[in-house]
Amino acid sequence: MTNRITTRFNELEAYGRPGFVAYMMAGDGDSQALLNALPEAGADVIELGMPFTDPMADGPSIQASALRALDAGMTLKGVFDQAAKFREHDTDTPLVLMGYANPIHHMGFENFARQAEKAGVDGLICVDIPPEEDGELREALGQHGIALIRLATPTTDDKRLETVVENTSGFVYYVSTTGVTGAASGVAQEVGTAVSRVKTASGLPVVVGFGVRTPEQSAAIAAEADAVVVGSAIVDAMHEGGVAAATELVHTLSQAAHGAKK
Repeated sequence: MTNRITTRFNELEAYGRPGFVAYMMAGDGDSQALLNALPEAGADVIELGMPFTDPMADGPSIQASALRALDAGMTLKGVFDQAAKFREHDTDTPLVLMGYANPIHHMGFENFARQAEKAGVDGLICVDIPPEEDGELREALGQHGIALIRLATPTTDDKRLETVVENTSGFVYYVSTTGVTGAASGVAQEVGTAVSRVKTASGLPVVVGFGVRTPEQSAAIAAEADAVVVGSAIVDAMHEGGVAAATELVHTLSQAAHGAKK
């Protein structure tokens, strides 16, 4: 599948540098302003969180962010509206929705995929649908040119990895630590070994996240991966200091990632 995600990673490879992926929560604070500002701040790919009441893979920062967004009235339709507004002025930056199965299933897989395509979405990470159960969703997304991005973890053995990467598109998200988002960052050397294994199995770019908060961590992980993902730190910066603080953090972390030597 060729869409903005593939194009962006091909560009990064041609530039000879790792990428930076920024996660943010739709509806938490002035999220439209933050979304619009992320590419200029250094984000090569954006993950836009879809708020959900029970985000079981997420730590306290993103859990709180999701609840704030829901309290403010954010809905799945609102997420699509924000994506569409973003596309009015940015036609190149890949936009990946990240969230949970319940709201997607409630909307209906085909309707979700159709609305996502209309809004300019390029991919989906749905953290609580296993590969054995995502066939209907994957088919709907594929018909609308949207990548279904799966996750691998330190506990994913070689046999399971074959199942995880089969029919995965866009990239593989490698969770560098066991536990929830915002946990301690993985050891760079161990990440490098894991990235090589996942990349060999999938033939796709591998991005690494969970627990990256500092420029040093960003550079260390980026040096071993195709891109580094930061989420909880950006969410915290947004909550504590608004759009200015969040974009400054993205600028700092993305510069560190872009300057990493692979």
